[in-house]
Amino acid sequence: MVILGVILVLIVVAALWMAGVYNGLVRLRENVKNGWSQIDVQLKRRHDLIPNLVETAKGYMAHESKTLENVIKARQQAIDASSFKDKQAAENFLSSTLRSLFAVSENYPNLKADQQMRQLHEELTTTENKIAFARQYFNDEVNRLNVAVQAFPNNVVANMFKFEKRDFFELEDASEKKVPEVKF
Repeated sequence: MVILGVILVLIVVAALWMAGVYNGLVRLRENVKNGWSQIDVQLKRRHDLIPNLVETAKGYMAHESKTLENVIKARQQAIDASSFKDKQAAENFLSSTLRSLFAVSENYPNLKADQQMRQLHEELTTTENKIAFARQYFNDEVNRLNVAVQAFPNNVVANMFKFEKRDFFELEDASEKKVPEVKF
């Protein structure tokens, strides 16, 4: 009778432990999803700012149309990207084209002095900072999930319920890690 009671207590303790680990893994997985949503919100903001920036620059930079076209193309690719890897690559390309636009705009004193251009630049810089913070939060949450999924004894429960590691949001080119800088 005592042995049966001990076995029952062990089963209950094991079930409670498994439920706790499972709930912790679910919480971490949802934090990763939330982190990606935060990045998405800021990327949408950036995508919305870009057409205004391009239109403002167009009048001043008529013969720099290739740069403007590249920014528009990169923005559309970023909007159209669906998978995590595609979105990551498209956003990296968009960051690169924005840097090109800002570098070219340095050659246009009237554009640099334009109030709307300065305001758009400030909003875009703020958005880039928010994107960087959102990426950091996302990567922190991915790290927490990945550690929990791989660490013993959590990995037993993670494997039973098919929890998987997630990829970090990484920049491919070291120069892309810098926020675009424009001096007006």
